[in-house]
Amino acid sequence: MAYYYNPSFFFLLFVTLFLTSDYVIQSDARHLLEITLPELPKPELPHLPEIPTLPKLEFPEIPKAELPTLPKPELPKISKPELPTLPKPELPALPKLEIPFIPMPELPTLPKLEIPQVPKKP
Repeated sequence: MAYYYNPSFFFLLFVTLFLTSDYVIQSDARHLLEITLPELPKPELPHLPEIPTLPKLEFPEIPKAELPTLPKPELPKISKPELPTLPKPELPALPKLEIPFIPMPELPTLPKLEIPQVPKKP
């Protein structure tokens, strides 16, 4: 016969163990706070001998290096080439264009409409 394990039983067991372990940790922490520890003596460092100071060293002076002055480079002068002058070509004269005149058409005039006016009632 097979046994059937209910997963909620395992979950309940897990939660119960978790909560009891939390109470145990809190009680242990409270117990540590209530305990008085004896004072430990502070350790004393041994006396160190004084180190003698060394005399300051004097560095020899080094003379400044003199850099030779170089002449400024000059670009060679090149003469500008002379371009030959060309005569301007003469363009032939264009004939004057005549724009033809188109007369304006005469539009007929429309008669003016008379609108009868209605007297206002007081």
